[in-house]
Amino acid sequence: MNAPYDGDRAQGTGGPAPSQGTAPGTPVPGQGPVPAPAPDHDPYVQDAYDYDPYRSQDLSAQDPVAEVLYDRASHPPPPPGTYQEPGPLYAAPTAPSYSPDPRVWAQTPPPEPDGPSRHLPYGDHATTTQFVGVDSLVTQASDDQAEPDAFAHLYRDQEAAPRTPAEEAPVAAPAPSKPAGRAAGLLKSSALMAAGTIVSRITGFLRTLVIAGAIGVGTFNDTYQIANTLPTMIYVLVGGGALNAVFIPQLVRAMKNDSDGGEAYANRLLTLVVVLLAGITTICVLAAPVFITMMSPKIASDPQQMDVAVAFARYCLPTMFFMGIHVVLGQILNARGRFGAMMWTPVLNNIVVIATFGAFIWAFGGFTTSGVNAATVTADGVRLLGLGTLLGLTVQALAMLPYLRDAGFKPRLRFDWKGHGLGKAARLAKWTFFFVLANQVGLVVVTQLATWAGSVAEKQGHPGTGITAYNYALLLWQMPQAIITVSVMTAVLPRISRSAHDGDAAAVRDDISYGLRTSAVAIVPCAFAFLALGVPMATLLYAGSGAGAQNIGYVLMAFGLGLIPYSVQYVVLRGFYAYEDTRTPFYNTVIVAAVNAAGSAASFFLLPARWAVVGMAAAYGLGYAVGVGIAWRRLRTRLGGDLDGAHVMRTYARLTGACVPAAAVAGAAAYGVTQWLGSGVLGSATALLAGGIALAAVFLIAAKRMRIEELNAMVGMVRGRLGR
Repeated sequence: MNAPYDGDRAQGTGGPAPSQGTAPGTPVPGQGPVPAPAPDHDPYVQDAYDYDPYRSQDLSAQDPVAEVLYDRASHPPPPPGTYQEPGPLYAAPTAPSYSPDPRVWAQTPPPEPDGPSRHLPYGDHATTTQFVGVDSLVTQASDDQAEPDAFAHLYRDQEAAPRTPAEEAPVAAPAPSKPAGRAAGLLKSSALMAAGTIVSRITGFLRTLVIAGAIGVGTFNDTYQIANTLPTMIYVLVGGGALNAVFIPQLVRAMKNDSDGGEAYANRLLTLVVVLLAGITTICVLAAPVFITMMSPKIASDPQQMDVAVAFARYCLPTMFFMGIHVVLGQILNARGRFGAMMWTPVLNNIVVIATFGAFIWAFGGFTTSGVNAATVTADGVRLLGLGTLLGLTVQALAMLPYLRDAGFKPRLRFDWKGHGLGKAARLAKWTFFFVLANQVGLVVVTQLATWAGSVAEKQGHPGTGITAYNYALLLWQMPQAIITVSVMTAVLPRISRSAHDGDAAAVRDDISYGLRTSAVAIVPCAFAFLALGVPMATLLYAGSGAGAQNIGYVLMAFGLGLIPYSVQYVVLRGFYAYEDTRTPFYNTVIVAAVNAAGSAASFFLLPARWAVVGMAAAYGLGYAVGVGIAWRRLRTRLGGDLDGAHVMRTYARLTGACVPAAAVAGAAAYGVTQWLGSGVLGSATALLAGGIALAAVFLIAAKRMRIEELNAMVGMVRGRLGR
């Protein structure tokens, strides 16, 4: 092998090397003159032993435009001291940590070290120089940059006192990063929505109390309930479900993609809703007697009740027009990041209705003193209640307009619907129509049977056993679900969605299991509390409605245990929604509605009229129990045959085992107190207090013995929040 030059041949063959301390070129005895050392840099072998002799990593040597595209501002050169020191001439070069990839023609440079050690040209200092290149311009293109005032210097010489340089150029506080701002805004919006929902539910519950105090809970209230339920049913059937499921996603997409921010599409949708609901409302007001007959043939058979129901309906049916306006305007605001208006404006509706029925009590007296019914109510009384109900929805819808003005949206009518996607959205909405239709058919069946049974039972001396008792008990029964389960799943659902998107079935299973077990700690005791203390709850809350309050308590007891499958169903369906599967929840809802309708019909024909609605309440929970069984199996199959069923069932079994003796002791205590003090306000409050204390004490003792880990975690969290 030929060596590059003689000096290397001597070293490579093991020849004697010059002794240390001898000057170069000095003759060594016995060896003759020593040749001069080779120069430090030989032009013929400049890259002979380099790791990359052909400059495969040199960006400018590969592509004529690479040097132009390479952003040196975003990728500055590494600081001194990071280059590899030259080693022995024949030593194998060390492979760099960032070896070249033959598939990439422009290699990524090595990472830059921390600290101000970077060498900068032109005497710049590393701590004060900021590199702004193409990468930064692209990633920060959407950030709002404050532009300097080009005319500010024209007014500086007119000021009274000269300003110091520090005053002329104040150092602004660093602005928070964009992700932090988004997170803070999301948390603020979530808190605002949660607060609005809670206040709306509380005022809605107070609304039922005032209505019961004004017109009772018997058949007269049944006529108002049917008239007030009709607009909601018709609105949801003809457009409400489609509006939320189909048109609103299209609206959000238009706001994101259209050059005008989706304002034109939003106005077209608003115009379509106005025209459609105006026409349907007019037809429904004229056909009010037909709808009353369809909802309750029993009420239609009584001329006095029929006249009052039709009068209420003609005042209440126009509210569905304002329902649609409220929903569209609220979704427009939501798409623009204004979430509070849609959650808080229903509070105004509840306040108006509370004031209306309060005025009725002031003018005509409470139900316990007036005993008002369909035969004794005056036309002025019907007009007051009807106009107040209509005014509440009107105020709720019109209250959205100031929020729209603040958001920069100007509502105007636009009739150029053709060719802008509204027809496609309408075709997609047909499946939502069938979904809503199944729900409404079940609701119509329950309403017909409940009003019929309530009318018969009231003639037998048992008021408060109709659709009013059913609706009021249902509203109270659903509150733990709305506060506890929804709150737990609101925090867990984003994790479930991310895991489903990543294909991590095990993580989805774990989060579903966590949601079920965590919510069960509060839901299971609440279900047994309704079973044990339903009567004192109802007689205390609806004391102003007379003897019918006790029957509401029986209906609430029948609802009680159904809260467990109702909550489980909500959690399990979140798993399907995380996989963007809406077909399975649709079929599941149809099954629940069918079982509920069948159970309600069986209760109506097999039970006495007084207990028919109680049986319907039990059928409601039975429907969800059947639906949970079907949804559980389908989700378990979707997740690979495992849904952590053993762990979940063990938690529910232990909680049930702790609640059974607690409910027995609480029910006995409440019954004893009511036998002693009666079912008035004092007796009901005392019975509820004694029963609640007994239930909580026995449950906590039993749960501690059973070592329910979820309960211990919740107690520890509460203690931590309280600082104990």
